[in-house]
Amino acid sequence: MSTTPVPHDERLDVARRRRFWNYPRPRKGPVQRWLPSWRIVVGTLLTGTALGAGLFVAAWSTTTIPDGLDDVQYQATTVYWANGKEMGTFAEQKREIVQLADLPAYVGNAVVASEDETFWTNKGVDPKGIVRAAYNNLKGGGRQGASTLTQQYVERYYLNTTTSYAGKAREAIIALKVAQSQPKEEVLANYLNTIYWGRGTYGIQAASQEYFNKDAKDLTPSEAAMLSGIIPSPVNWDPSVNPDQAKIRWQRSIDRMHEQGYITDDEYAKAEFPKFQKKKEATNTQGGQKGYLLAQVKKELVRSESNPDGPLESEQELETRGLKITTTIDQKLQKTAVEVEKSLHEDGTYGKANKNVRMSLVSMDPQTGAVKALYGGPDYVKQSLNTATQDVVQAGSTFKPFTLMAALENDYTLEDTFDGNSPHVFPDIKDDEGKPWSPANFGLEDFGQIDLADATAHSVNTAYAELNVENGPEKTVDVAHRAGIRDSESYPIDAVPSNVLGTASIYPIDLARAYSTIAAGGYRTKPHIVAKVETLDGTTLYEGPTEQEKEFDADVTTAATYAMTKVVEEGSGDTAQELGRPVAGKTGTSQNNRSAWFAGFVPQLTTVVGLRQYQTLDLEAGKISGQDEIDGFGEWSEITGGSWPVRAWTDFMQVATEGMDVEEFPEYVPSQPTFSPSPTPSETEEEKVTVPDLTGQDVAKATRELEKLQLVVRTQAQNSDERKGTVLQTSGAGQEVPVGTTVTLVVSTGQPDQPEQVVVPNVVGQPRTTAEQMIYGDALQPKVREEFSDQPVGVVIGTDPGQGSSVDQGSTVTLIVSKGPEPGNDDNGNGNGGGNGNSPTPDPTATEDEGGFLDGIDGADD
Repeated sequence: MSTTPVPHDERLDVARRRRFWNYPRPRKGPVQRWLPSWRIVVGTLLTGTALGAGLFVAAWSTTTIPDGLDDVQYQATTVYWANGKEMGTFAEQKREIVQLADLPAYVGNAVVASEDETFWTNKGVDPKGIVRAAYNNLKGGGRQGASTLTQQYVERYYLNTTTSYAGKAREAIIALKVAQSQPKEEVLANYLNTIYWGRGTYGIQAASQEYFNKDAKDLTPSEAAMLSGIIPSPVNWDPSVNPDQAKIRWQRSIDRMHEQGYITDDEYAKAEFPKFQKKKEATNTQGGQKGYLLAQVKKELVRSESNPDGPLESEQELETRGLKITTTIDQKLQKTAVEVEKSLHEDGTYGKANKNVRMSLVSMDPQTGAVKALYGGPDYVKQSLNTATQDVVQAGSTFKPFTLMAALENDYTLEDTFDGNSPHVFPDIKDDEGKPWSPANFGLEDFGQIDLADATAHSVNTAYAELNVENGPEKTVDVAHRAGIRDSESYPIDAVPSNVLGTASIYPIDLARAYSTIAAGGYRTKPHIVAKVETLDGTTLYEGPTEQEKEFDADVTTAATYAMTKVVEEGSGDTAQELGRPVAGKTGTSQNNRSAWFAGFVPQLTTVVGLRQYQTLDLEAGKISGQDEIDGFGEWSEITGGSWPVRAWTDFMQVATEGMDVEEFPEYVPSQPTFSPSPTPSETEEEKVTVPDLTGQDVAKATRELEKLQLVVRTQAQNSDERKGTVLQTSGAGQEVPVGTTVTLVVSTGQPDQPEQVVVPNVVGQPRTTAEQMIYGDALQPKVREEFSDQPVGVVIGTDPGQGSSVDQGSTVTLIVSKGPEPGNDDNGNGNGGGNGNSPTPDPTATEDEGGFLDGIDGADD
C-alpha cells in the first residue's frame, strides 16, 4: 500500500501549530508574521488582570486603617546642652481644634480648590490624576504627584512622607478605606486641624492667629486662599520669606475658588492679597542666650547657600522630625560668659560702660573645634544680631602673631632684632595722602633694637612693621587665612604693610579659630556647636566636624606660642597670670580705640573676648550700626585690650579651668646666639638626639636610658605622694637636643608636698637655654634681662637674686644675658644718647599696642 508523502512545508506548518510560541507566523506578511496572535494578547491580559486583582485583594485584606490616624506625627525637635539638660525646642506645636461647621464654607473649600478639586466626589484616590502624573513622569517632565487630599491626610499624619511606589500603593488603599469609613466633612476637618502651616503652627486656627491675628471663623476668602496656597511648602512660601511666590499661590487659589463656585463673582472681584503679620524672628522661648544658640544650631544644620553640606534639607525638617540635638555648649561656661558681660552694665563690677558697648566671647576646644561658650548679645528677642558670629570689627594687634608665624616659616627666629624706636619712617611706602608711612608705638615709646620675642611681649608696632615689610605683607594674609580667618569679599585682608597692625575687620569666631590653630600645634579645626543629631529611634543622623587639618609645622607654632606667653608674663596681658598656669595670648586695640581684644589660650582651651561700641543702638527701633571710640569706664580712662578685655578673659577662664589639668606648652628651644666664639668642627657637626619622656619610670632606669643617649643627667627632688624614686617630669621631653645636653629629672621623694626653699644655682657662663633649664629644674621660674657686655651674645653674665641665695620654690630668678659689646656712641643722638635707643628694654606698665599711631592709614593704629 502506497502513501502520498506530505510536502515539507506542510510538515513544518503542523510542527509550528503544535508549538505555543509559533514565531515567525506562517503565511503572514513580513510585519504581521512577528505580531502576537489574538490568543496571546487575550491570554496575557487575562493573566495580568487576574494577577493584579489577586495582588489588590491581598493588599486590601492585609492593610488596615491605622488607629489614631488623625494624631499628629510631627514632633518638636529638642536641643540639649552638652550636659544633657534641655536647652530649648524647635516648633512647639501650636494647635487648637475647630469644628468645620463653625467655619465659613469657603475656608475648607479653599483647601479643596487648591489641593484636590475632586475631593467631594472622588473615592479617596483620583485615577485620572494618577494617569496624568504617570504620563508626565514617563514623558520626562518635572516629577508630579497625584495625591488627593485624603491621601495627603493619610501620608502626612501617619505614614510620614512616602515616595516609593509600594508606599504610594499602601497610601492609596488606606485612602480608599478612609473614604469609605469616614464622611468627607470629617476627613476635611481632621486635615484642617492637623496640617502644618509653617511658623511652628499646626491646624487652621493656629495658622489664622499666626498670620492674621484672628480666629479661623473670621477669615476672609482672600486670607483663606493665601493659607491654602502655601500648604505644599509653608516654610519656603511664607509671605514674609518669599512674598512673590506667596502672591502667585494666592492668585492660583482664589482663581480656583471662583472657578469651582466656592466664592461669588462679587467676592472674587473684591479679592486682593491680604495683609499679614510679619514672621517673628524669635519668641519669648528664645529670649536671653537660648535664642542665639538655637539660631546657630539651625544655621549649622539646615542646608543653605552658605551651608550647602547641611544635613537637613529645610527648616521644616528641623521643626517636625522630632530630632534630639546635643550641643557642645557648656551650660556653666555660657552662664559665666553672661555674668562676665554683666560686669559691664548690670552689675558694674568694674564700673558701668556706655550702654552702646557690646561684648563678644567665643571659647572653644582647639583640638576638636567644639565651641564651649558663645556670647553675642544680652537677649536674642531684643537684639537678634550675634556680635560673635555676625558682626566684624578691626583686629588690632591680634594680627601680629600671623605676621610672626609668616616670618618663622621664612627662617626668621625670635632672636632676630628690629628697630623698635618710634616713629619708624618708611620713605618708599606712601600713605593715603602720599606721605611716607610712619607707624609709631603706643605712647611714642622707643624700644631700640628689640628681638621678636620682646617685640611681641610689648606689642612694638615699629618693629613688627619693619618685619612685615621685609618678609612681605602677602605672607601675613596667607597665614591669617590658613589659621582660620575667612577669605571674605566683603571684609578682605589687604596685602599692605599696615595689615600687621590689624587694619582688617574680622569676626570674633574666626579669631578664636585662628588662635586655636596655634594652640593645637598648627592643626586647624572647624568651630561648631552641634555635637550630635539623633532621630527618634536613636540613630545618629549627624556628628559635628572634629577633623583636624595640618596648616603649620610644630616648630612655628611652638615659637609663636612662646612669644605670646611673654605677653602675659611681661606685657599688657599680665592680668592673665592670675590663672596660675601657662597662658599665651595677645592684646589688641584698633584705631581710635573702636575695638579692644584679648585672645588667649591654655593648651586645652582658647577664648577670645572682644569689645566694641556702636554709634547707634536702639533696640526698640531695631537699629544697631556704626562704631564709636569706646568710652572709658571704671578704673580705665582708656579702653585697650590690656584693660577690661583681659580682665574679662581672666574672670571667665578662672571658671573654665576649674578642675582642668595644668598642662605645659611645648618647650621652645631658642636658636644659637648671633655671634659667639668660632665653633670647632665638632660643634658644627654635633649629633642630636630626642629626649624621651620618662615620667613614671624609676629614676635609676631613666638615668641609664638617658646615659645611653649620651645625655647628662641631673636630678631634682620634689615632694610628692608618688612612690619614692619615681620620675615626675623630664625636662625637654620630645625635643631634639645636642648630645651632651643636661636633662633634669624631677624625682618624687615619696613625701607629701611641703613648702621649702631652694638655692639659686650657678648658671653664669651658661648659654641662655641651658640656664633656663637649670632654673626650671630647681623649681624656679626664669626671667630674662639683656645687658651689654664683653661676653658673647646669649651667655648668662649674672642672676638676680645671686647664685647661692635661698628663695622659695616657684620664685622668679632674673637671668642677666649678654647682648654683646656696646656699639659706639652716635653723634646725632639717635642711638644711645638720652636713653632713647639701646638702653635695657623697660618693663612698661601700659605699653600695649593699643592706640598707637598710623599716620594717614585709615584702619588701625595699633
